[in-house]
Amino acid sequence: MIVAVALAGALVLGPLAPGPAPAASGTVRPGDSGAAVLHLQKRLRALRYDPGDRDGRYGKETETAVWAFQKVHRMRPDGIVDAPVWRALERPRRPRRLERGPRRRVEISLRRQLLTVYRRNRPVLISHISSGTGRHYCEKGACGVARTPTGDFRVFRRARGWHRSRLGYMYRPLYFHGGFAMHGSMNVPRRPASHGCVRVPLHTADRLARLVPNGTHVRVRR
Repeated sequence: MIVAVALAGALVLGPLAPGPAPAASGTVRPGDSGAAVLHLQKRLRALRYDPGDRDGRYGKETETAVWAFQKVHRMRPDGIVDAPVWRALERPRRPRRLERGPRRRVEISLRRQLLTVYRRNRPVLISHISSGTGRHYCEKGACGVARTPTGDFRVFRRARGWHRSRLGYMYRPLYFHGGFAMHGSMNVPRRPASHGCVRVPLHTADRLARLVPNGTHVRVRR
């Protein structure tokens, strides 16, 4: 689907939203392509989300970025970009901070399934996540409760590329508590689905690893 898009004036949100914001009509859905999708991707990237390649095609990478945007704006994360979403893109809000903290940190909200990386106390990456299910499991000889730990931690170790753990593969894991890590995954659904780690979309894991060095404070809250 191709939707006509016109450029509106620039928004005053400091470094969070540089450049003009799109005003649009119509609805854009996963599988669509065209000028409206390209504007959507550019706008999401300017707002510090990660829609993947800016190629005018609404694929899975763009959909997970839309989910994150919708959650920040208290919308149902369905990936459908309709009039309310276009209006929010014109006048976006910042993610709600969990608490005051170090100027450089990662905040993870398990309730909203959302991760935000801060530098100089400003968001530089906002991503959808999938955390622990909270259910009991027994897999590959290991049993436990798939619960993501809450608290204040620091990134203390990382691995490049794909890493095989006891319960499966992780892409570019950033360990913050024992064997728990933020890592890329090919399966990051809208619901909690992990054994306890914090999954991010596969294409986002590279950006996350570049933005989060060892020693970075990680705050996880319900």
